[in-house]
Formats: sequence, C-alpha cells, structure tokens
Amino acid sequence: MENKYSILIIDDDKDITEFISYNLKKEGFDVKYSNHPIEGIALAKEIKPHLILLDIMMPDMDGMQVIEELKKEESLQDTIITFLTARSEEYSQIAGFEAGADDYITKPIRTKLLISRIKALLKRSNFHKETTNKIIKIDNLKIDTENYTVYKDNEILNLPKKEYRLLLLFASNRGKVFSREQIYSKIWGDDIIVGNRTIDVHIRKLREHIGPDKILTVQGVGYKIN
Repeated sequence: MENKYSILIIDDDKDITEFISYNLKKEGFDVKYSNHPIEGIALAKEIKPHLILLDIMMPDMDGMQVIEELKKEESLQDTIITFLTARSEEYSQIAGFEAGADDYITKPIRTKLLISRIKALLKRSNFHKETTNKIIKIDNLKIDTENYTVYKDNEILNLPKKEYRLLLLFASNRGKVFSREQIYSKIWGDDIIVGNRTIDVHIRKLREHIGPDKILTVQGVGYKIN
C-alpha cells in the first residue's frame, strides 16, 4: 500500500539524494529531489511536499537561506522542514530551529533512524487536531485552532509550526505543568531524539513572540501557562 505523503530532498550531494530517495520510495513515499538549492525552492513551490529534507551546507545558497525563502511561501506554511547536518554542526542545529526548522537529522544517514524520524514527524504534524476547542483566549492572545492562526492584540502573530504547537499544548491545558519529557513526546514524538537545547530554543522564541511572562518555568519540573 502506497504512502500518501510526499517528500522533497534538497542536497547538493547527488549520492546522498539518490540513497535517501531510494530508501524512502521503498517505504511507499512519493519522493522528489534536487541537487541545487534554487531549483529545490522552485520544486517545493510546485509540488508542495508534506516534508522537506534540507541540507545546511550547500554552494550558492545555504540551508538557512533556503528555509528563509520557503517560509515566505504561503502554500508551504504547513510543510515540515528537517535539516540534514554534520554531527559537528551544533551551532547550525540551534540556528536551524530558530529559523523555523522542525527537526534535524545528522549525517552519516542511518536508514532505519531516518525513516523512523520521518514517520514520527508526519504523525505529529496533526497535533493541532487534538484540541476540541476552536477558539482559545489567554489575555491578549487568541488561538483559532480551526484556521491555525494566533492573534496578539487582534493582530495576526506568525509563529513557526513548533512554536504554534507548543503554545497550543500549554493553552489547551492551562495550569498543567508539562515536563521536558512530556513536551518532547507531545511535540516531537516518542521516536525522535532531539538535542538538549531544543526545548530551550523554542520556549525562548515563543516567549519573544507572545510575551516573556505568559509561559512560566516551574523550577525542576517543567513549563505551564496559568
């Protein structure tokens, strides 16, 4: 039975794109790839994939610049973007999360882990449907869960997907403290292992958007919204 999800790989290394493409196609995914970042952006706009695997270090345009261009495209706002990084590029991983990436996968690529991570990411992409409330209000914030839109002081607040899901998790469970382990499970999925600073980066960026006092840190336990 074929998988309903489409995946785009953007990496200048032809051997890597062919290797990943071959293994994902065996899993039933609809896979396209490009070995040039500018062509990859055009292809993303054309096919509107569910998930993009994006290399960071590329000639002409690096992954950070590519994600910046992809984020401008309204039709790609729900597309999951996962960086492919060398193991030594921790600074790039943090910068990638700040740029709006959903996850990163380190090279060299391990096939089983890659497939597991992709499946988990796609599974978590429907997280917003877990809430039954269509409108959630918190002080000057309003979350329209049906249209995936956040308003601050009645103006639209453009949040990256992970920050939106974090806010929705806290807002749908006001007063409940979520541990780091629970947040990892709810937002990234149990099959995904992310870096130690991942939650810190996303919480900090979310606070910058909605205000520093809305998300409270419960020392030694986790985070909550009152």
